[in-house]
Amino acid sequence: MKWETRITKLLNIKYPIIQGGLAYLAYADLAAAVSNAGGLGQITAMSLESPELLREEIRKVRRMTDKPFGVNYAIGQHGRPFEHMLDIALEEEVPVISMTGGNPAPIFKRLEGSVCKKLVLVAARRQAEKAEELGADAVMVVGQEGGGHLGKNDLGTMVLVPKVVDALKIPVIASGGIGDGRGMMAALALGAEGIEMGTRFIATKECLHAHPIYKERLVSGTENDTVVIKRSLGAPARAIQNTWTEQILKIEQEAKGYEGLKDFISGTANKRYIYDGKTDSGYAWAGQVMGLIEDVPSVDQLLSRMVKEAENIREKWTN
Repeated sequence: MKWETRITKLLNIKYPIIQGGLAYLAYADLAAAVSNAGGLGQITAMSLESPELLREEIRKVRRMTDKPFGVNYAIGQHGRPFEHMLDIALEEEVPVISMTGGNPAPIFKRLEGSVCKKLVLVAARRQAEKAEELGADAVMVVGQEGGGHLGKNDLGTMVLVPKVVDALKIPVIASGGIGDGRGMMAALALGAEGIEMGTRFIATKECLHAHPIYKERLVSGTENDTVVIKRSLGAPARAIQNTWTEQILKIEQEAKGYEGLKDFISGTANKRYIYDGKTDSGYAWAGQVMGLIEDVPSVDQLLSRMVKEAENIREKWTN
């Protein structure tokens, strides 16, 4: 069957499946694999040390695929300027740019006159409306089931997605709690025209930077094995529950603020877990969808399986 939505046409992709930005994990190998499999792969820009490293990743993707791909900018979570990194994507004529974690207005201004497609990750209806006003081509809406940074209102995907769909004219991409063909069909039933997955793509063979221990924890874990940290900072985010996140929550209860938390929530602590597999001295992002992850397939196997599951559901609906 044809998987044609406004998202597949907008991004020129076969399936309405987008790989999330995945800080410190979304690089050329994963992005190219997702794009080659029919979705939209992405590179994470702000996890790279320099503009030239970003340029290298972009060119590496192009050597590995002739399909569209994107570059994601986590503009509110790294505390450093992004403009020079954005210039690289423009110089390299990247077809899709996505924005997460901050006010996208400065990026939209810098992209004036560019033909690249602009996606914005939001976690509330008002944010989605603002993104549309600014000129977003589509919004990605993350419910509170998702991994990493979430909205402050604890709205689940099942309620948030249709609320945003009803409020906007541009297409909506659903994110949070989606990891198989059932989740994809549910998102489409809610009015979304595509899905974004983060956690599920970590547990794939082509996510080369993720330590095997991290992937195995996603496979062995359940939907109850995540916690939300950083609420006290106004930036709630979902991570795998471990002794490290327990310490974070204890510090938050003691109201020690950012100064008390900074060493525990740093990128360095994140990389100790996801790169080195040191599960007792760092943290790792994951959504509740880890309860649905049972293996570590190739990206092509994952997308093929998801599409088959979704097509089987469609067939049941029409019989």
